[in-house]
Amino acid sequence: MEVVIFCGGAGTRLQEETVSRPKPMVNIGKRPILWHIMKNYVHFGHKDFILALGYRGEMIKNYFCHYELMNNDVTMELGKPENVCIHQNHEEGGWRITLADTGEKSLKGARLKKLQKFIKGETFMATYGDGVSDVNINALLDFHARHGKMVTVTGVLRPASYFGELKIDDDQVVEFFEKPKMPGFINGGYYVFNRRIFDYLNEADDCDLEYGPLEQIVEDGQLMAYKHTGFWSCMDTLRDLQKLERLWNEGKAGWKVWE
Repeated sequence: MEVVIFCGGAGTRLQEETVSRPKPMVNIGKRPILWHIMKNYVHFGHKDFILALGYRGEMIKNYFCHYELMNNDVTMELGKPENVCIHQNHEEGGWRITLADTGEKSLKGARLKKLQKFIKGETFMATYGDGVSDVNINALLDFHARHGKMVTVTGVLRPASYFGELKIDDDQVVEFFEKPKMPGFINGGYYVFNRRIFDYLNEADDCDLEYGPLEQIVEDGQLMAYKHTGFWSCMDTLRDLQKLERLWNEGKAGWKVWE
């Protein structure tokens, strides 16, 4: 099953870091937050990634194209570039990564629509490239399979903020509030989609996901919420980054489910 990760936004609220690189490439410890997100999916057996690139997407391409050289020991013979021996000593084996340019200015709905050609099955997953969680991915998939609706979004309990709030009735989302005023379940990402989602999207740059398509899907009774009460955190501001960095350095990274 493919895992789409939205990596194209400019990250304007984290300009201290994103002026020179895309937000998914901002490090927690010595690794980009994107790597942390992918490691969690791999822990649950999901290694087929599609990265929706946009702002400074070439940096993400460069990171993965040089991953083997930069994360392994290497023996080479100068003057003979064909004589390069990579000594495998990292654990990221079997990852399949599609790096797709979805436009620098595109909103998430447009980005997802442009990836339709890479989605082979009836069901796929998606998340944002700036949030980490210990959500049980396979339990999320089981929940999606049981209810039979088009979309599952992971709802996390947070105070009132600028994230999209979910009003939930017996696990079904009955209202979707973008930028709520009161505390409640908010959209933590970690979606599961049936490919019918593409009928709600188009490739115009102004096609969003949360505004419009998800609101319509709620009206159609096709959006369900998987309630997650474990660890979840975004990396939207410098303060968020500093918190995640501190947790990682202190060995208290609540999102680290892998060994």
